[in-house]
Amino acid sequence: MELNYLSIDIGGTNIKTAMIDRSGTINSQNRLKTPTSEAAFFRVLDNEIADVFERIRGIAISCPGKIDPNNGTVFYGGSLPFLDGIPLKERLERKFNLPVAVINDGKAAALSELWLGNLHQINYGAAITLGTGLGGGIIIDGNLVQGSHYQAGEFSFMLKPTALPDIKSLYGFSGSAVALIKRCSEKLHLAEVTKGEVVFEELNKINPIIYPLFQEFCQEIAYIIINLQAILDVERVVIGGGISAQNLVIDEIQTQYLTIRKSIPILNDSIQKIEIIACKYRNEANLLGALYQLLLDVDQKYQSAV
Repeated sequence: MELNYLSIDIGGTNIKTAMIDRSGTINSQNRLKTPTSEAAFFRVLDNEIADVFERIRGIAISCPGKIDPNNGTVFYGGSLPFLDGIPLKERLERKFNLPVAVINDGKAAALSELWLGNLHQINYGAAITLGTGLGGGIIIDGNLVQGSHYQAGEFSFMLKPTALPDIKSLYGFSGSAVALIKRCSEKLHLAEVTKGEVVFEELNKINPIIYPLFQEFCQEIAYIIINLQAILDVERVVIGGGISAQNLVIDEIQTQYLTIRKSIPILNDSIQKIEIIACKYRNEANLLGALYQLLLDVDQKYQSAV
């Protein structure tokens, strides 16, 4: 029997697991609630791995926070602060004696697109994931950029110039898809402020009450894309996250991108127009990207041994 890999996507609400082969074919998936304490978290994680231990050859993990890929140490942990400072890779390798890779969730999304998706064979590109904040990853010379402090691609922390900078000056605040849905829900007087489906029904109707909010949101993403171009000369940007499944999101970001370019002639003349498209992988992106990181680590270790 050919052994698969166990890929685990740790989120603030749910943990997703999948059995995946080396080609990226997902053979089975599971989902469970994310525990809220360190002890409960590791109890669940260890049980999930133990259940499939005889059928796997490695463990790949995507999770929030800044990740040192060398030892898999998680810093801050995002919505899971109890992971701060834990060397997750080393802990699991000692316990299960299997190769383990741990990668930031935004970078995992970029890697899945580089491996099998819409950044495949792109030398200079980026993935931007729209969620609670703005995550993602940067591809240079066909490789994921980690950065000197493992935080390249943390688009949430890009600042806009304001007289008195505060948290609202961060692009992660104005570029938050979750915050957009909340603002639109409040404008529409919805009973639940998390009903994204209802919001997008109204946005697709170009509802004048909320469409300007959506345009402002997409303009923020377009600014980020143009700034990425100016610094890195990317040739393609892919947009991920839950709301990227709505064609309207990609269309409006493209519209805002072209509008900004046309409003500044020197920008339009000097900076090449690029492709802005949706990610190929959405719900499975982090699972696949984490596995690709593991495969790269294993291959690199083998080459070093040779």
